[in-house]
Amino acid sequence: MKYIFVIALVVAVLFAGWQVLEPEITNVMLQDELHDMSLQPAWRPGMTAPSSDEELRLAVIRGAARHDITLDPKQITVRRTGQGESQQIYIAVDYSVPVNLLVRSFELHFNPSSTGGRF
Repeated sequence: MKYIFVIALVVAVLFAGWQVLEPEITNVMLQDELHDMSLQPAWRPGMTAPSSDEELRLAVIRGAARHDITLDPKQITVRRTGQGESQQIYIAVDYSVPVNLLVRSFELHFNPSSTGGRF
């Protein structure tokens, strides 16, 4: 009986850990994509920079959808500074992910941006 309790406890901890850890990992991957999107891709062969903020927002939405994150364009902030080749793009996303641990439910709030995560 003692072993069954220990096994059940380990399974419960692993389940709860994955329910919280998986959105955290997904957020890091999304933040990395935001950083890549904010870099000017025009210098790469066959790549063109998004011509408008709306195109950039749609690219962010498509990237988030690959990670099972549903975004609305209102949740995405795009700012451009400078012009031409010296132009810099800042992208930020604000979203929450529901976490259901069977006995307790809560939301994890994330705010990844193109400036975070890389050193």
